[in-house]
Amino acid sequence: MSAPESSAASPATLWPLITGYMPARVIHVAAELGIADLLATEAKTADALAQETDTAHVPLRRLLRALASIGLVEELESGRFALTAAGSELRSNVPGSMRNVALMFGGERAWRSWGELLHSVRTGESGTRRVYGVGTFEYLAANPEQAAIFNAAMAENTERITDLLVSTYDFSQFPDIVDIGGGDGTLMASILAANAGVRGTVFDLPSGVAQAPQKLIDAVLPRCEIIAGNFFHSVPEAADAYVLKYVIHDWDDEKSVTILRNCRKAMHEASKILLIERIMPERIEATPIHQRIAMGDMNMMAMPGGQERTEREYRDLFAAAGLLLERTIPLPGSEISVISAKRG
Repeated sequence: MSAPESSAASPATLWPLITGYMPARVIHVAAELGIADLLATEAKTADALAQETDTAHVPLRRLLRALASIGLVEELESGRFALTAAGSELRSNVPGSMRNVALMFGGERAWRSWGELLHSVRTGESGTRRVYGVGTFEYLAANPEQAAIFNAAMAENTERITDLLVSTYDFSQFPDIVDIGGGDGTLMASILAANAGVRGTVFDLPSGVAQAPQKLIDAVLPRCEIIAGNFFHSVPEAADAYVLKYVIHDWDDEKSVTILRNCRKAMHEASKILLIERIMPERIEATPIHQRIAMGDMNMMAMPGGQERTEREYRDLFAAAGLLLERTIPLPGSEISVISAKRG
């Protein structure tokens, strides 16, 4: 009796999933070596690139051919390698760059933390805590170089959604906005640039806001204050809106409620809380957006120890903090939503 048709097709389906770490690792090494920057203006041979990156010629050529196989460089007939449009996203300090994202997700901390996924599933403890004995943000505080990569990666992630966010959600209704955990100010810079009548505050740990003055260029800096602090202790008072982008998903329920309660204490009667997060569907289907949400959830478990949540779970978090979920607004074509809440 012949095998079912679905079984016959499964190797082609499973192979790229089983070996998915291989291109991820190839991309990380290319980012570490700065290959995209070195190919930004002209095609080069493997030998020339090996000299510039202090690597061995033959192994580097093999890496370049692997990059060509996934469309990040093109192998020319002359033996040179040229950067493709997709590969250009690994360049440093260019619009749309994902180099720091590649450095973060392919780096030792992510690699080792994900290596403990079975432990995390069995115990609920994050892989990062299992490996390093501390949580993600404690680790970053003790490792400034890794913190710089993390902060830059978060800024890159933010830049990819800011245009969509400011065109979908009307921030002009809030004269005074605080970005809680706002990092280098990437999101606030976009909000203020699109809304001339709004004033903003970027609030984060001292290490988080260190680069904010550079991001908040002259056009918006006069309308923005930068405050260092800890949202587990308190947040700036009496703002009209408190924005928390990719913050609550980093934490378990207890810590998330603490953050939200501190926001509630600071709010005036008409203030809003705006979470910018993925919303976990009540039922997962095999779609690209659902896959991004589910894999994001696995990353939260493996690294910071948080989770992606359903709308119902966000409603319960808000209620525990004395808040009331008003509505959710999905960003078109994205897995990201704006979740609005008010004082309960």
